[in-house]
Amino acid sequence: MKKIVRIVSSMAGSIFLVFVCFLAFVVLSSRIAGGEPTILGYQVKAVLSGSMEPTFQTGSIISIKLANKHSTYQKGDVIMFRKEEKLITHRIIEIIQENGKVLYKTKGDHNNAPDVWMVSTENVIGKYTGFTIPFMGYAMDYTKSKAGGALLLVVPGILLVISALRSIIGAKKELEAIKA
Repeated sequence: MKKIVRIVSSMAGSIFLVFVCFLAFVVLSSRIAGGEPTILGYQVKAVLSGSMEPTFQTGSIISIKLANKHSTYQKGDVIMFRKEEKLITHRIIEIIQENGKVLYKTKGDHNNAPDVWMVSTENVIGKYTGFTIPFMGYAMDYTKSKAGGALLLVVPGILLVISALRSIIGAKKELEAIKA
């Protein structure tokens, strides 16, 4: 029984280590490339305002399916769009056709009134997929700082060293048990 627990524990630790290294790779490679982390047409974004509560909380991360030229949106969809230099995530409450262009009227779920602007299709970043992790947005936002970026390099390195030391010590104990 102890051996099974040890194997499961070792596998869980290895999976966690691979996951942390993968996240560090994605974030650091996107930072080097100068863009946002994108995996198979999806991006993870931090939500730093409460306009969409209770759909998702302030400080959450959400998954966005990136828009392309074939993307269409319906009333009720939650979209992320660019307004000046800010990214905003609100729900479509009305779709308007004007001069052959599609415009979206949006509103935050927590807001009392609709937004005063209309969103054009070229300003839409993507659509909320329904995937959210509460409070992880604060950590994601921290990784954009110099200290956070350094931490993304140091923590996986320390975890790799610890994993290697555990493997070496475990192998040494097994060899000693065989010799005894």
